[in-house]
Amino acid sequence: MGRLIAVVGNSGVGKTALTQRLCQLGPFTGGLEQHQARPFQGLFAQENQRYGLANQVDYLLLRAEQEASLRASDLDGVQDGGLEMDFYVFTRHFYNLGYLHLAEYELCQRLYRQLRRGLPAPEVFVSMTAPLEVIASRFARRGRALEIARLAELHALQALLDGWLEQAERAGARLVRVDASQEDPGYERTGQAILARVLQALPAAGEGVVGDAG
Repeated sequence: MGRLIAVVGNSGVGKTALTQRLCQLGPFTGGLEQHQARPFQGLFAQENQRYGLANQVDYLLLRAEQEASLRASDLDGVQDGGLEMDFYVFTRHFYNLGYLHLAEYELCQRLYRQLRRGLPAPEVFVSMTAPLEVIASRFARRGRALEIARLAELHALQALLDGWLEQAERAGARLVRVDASQEDPGYERTGQAILARVLQALPAAGEGVVGDAG
């Protein structure tokens, strides 16, 4: 069974680029967010409350399915975001915005917990950090055709992310913190150094991991 690395961070910080770079440099297989391919993402962008629950359920299931596929590989996996980010950051954020009712949020929570019971948590979380003004600048210019998060929401997302990571670290999760504040498109200069830190943090095959990184 392959080990799993989850690359986490605010929207626009550079998770996808780092995930792709790590897969180029190391013996990894990757799992990306797939915004354009998700069936409810565009609908949710148009009608937040009507499709909020369907969109979050789809994403939680997608992440669990990705994890199962990555774990089944002989190679270790690198996931862009992941199950924890989709629940502890985005599901909570959409609940705070009123896109999910309390009962819908609690349903997502039950689903997350059940999925995590059946899958071990990632062995390593790569936490990408940068000042909010840097993240906002990158977010504004990345030009995705479909965006769910909004520029004005980055501060709230960061607060949820920081709260979850603090809780996860206290619970024993392995974190590799990456300063993503400097411009390095494609991580051409820093990719090798980040890879070395990730490999150093990975536990030996078969070593236990935290069951619920939250």
